Amino acid sequence: MMDNTVSAPFSGEVAELAELCVSITDCHHSTPTYLDKGKLVIRNFNIKNGQLLLNNPSYTDEESFQLRIKRAVPEPGDLIITREAPMGEVCIIPEGIECCLGQRMVLLKTNRSKVSSELLLFALQSEFVQKQINKSDKTGSIVSNLRIPVLKELLVPRFDVGVESLICKSLTALENKIALNNKINAQLEGMARLLYEYWFVQFDFPDAEGKPYKSSGGKMVYNEQLKREIPEGWRAGNIMELTELIGGGTPKTGNRTYWDGNIPFFTPADSEDYIFSMDTKEKLTSSGLDNCSSRLFAKGTVFITARGTVGKVNVASTEMAMNQSCYALQGRPDIDYPFVYFYVHDLVKHVKSKASGSIFKALV
Repeated sequence: MMDNTVSAPFSGEVAELAELCVSITDCHHSTPTYLDKGKLVIRNFNIKNGQLLLNNPSYTDEESFQLRIKRAVPEPGDLIITREAPMGEVCIIPEGIECCLGQRMVLLKTNRSKVSSELLLFALQSEFVQKQINKSDKTGSIVSNLRIPVLKELLVPRFDVGVESLICKSLTALENKIALNNKINAQLEGMARLLYEYWFVQFDFPDAEGKPYKSSGGKMVYNEQLKREIPEGWRAGNIMELTELIGGGTPKTGNRTYWDGNIPFFTPADSEDYIFSMDTKEKLTSSGLDNCSSRLFAKGTVFITARGTVGKVNVASTEMAMNQSCYALQGRPDIDYPFVYFYVHDLVKHVKSKASGSIFKALV
């Protein structure tokens, strides 16, 4: 049994996850046949921050689908939790979705006489539960793995029916507000992207009179290295002339004395689809920072993921460290981070083409 004295900011009634579920079913341990269309397959990267993201769907054939739902059929209201890469991401299956599970995830069928699926979803995302998940890995490997026996014994907060309804209502309102803020962030990033392309791709930055340079007849000269015309006075260069490239590091796996501090620790699992990295799942202690090769990076540092999901780009919204699966790009004093961020985004496809390695594709 798990230790009931888990250190976390919750001291109310708890129950083991197995008590709150009708069934907890591991995925089929094989890789399905992936197709461009067919039956929907939920994969780890489709689950992020409590949401099921289907902007990049995967499909399989009928035979593989039937094999993968043989143990348990995923239904609307069921929860899916990831076991690794990363572990502990969870979502709820919405209405109208017929799907099967990919690898490294588990299907949770909620006992709705004891807890609602919505509240269980919020509870599994809570710091109280996530700390148990983060402390559960005993494998000592680079890839953390949430084992089924540990998953079943996770302690989950319990509430009275009236309190549960109020919590769900409040948290749903917050989730909707977060979704709205993310939408606004995406729109603002789109505007910034448009400005970047307007100035540095089309070369229509404001001239001395505030007019668009190239469109207003600004002088262009042919650059042999780029095989194109660029504004007079400009030259060809690369990202390393504008920034310093720095690697990260991680304290010894399993040594929890280096964790549970207040220094945000960025990993590929924390990489979002919008510009800023707002939060991280792990936090280092000062001793943890001292015992890894990472440093404390300033707000505005650009991170690029180098292993696992290669080429995702974020900007640090506060001081934070990062693990060995990422690189940091720190602009020189006269270089602003928005330029570095969008410049790196334009280079991502070239970075990915140079990636090598096995499961962990690495930038070298």
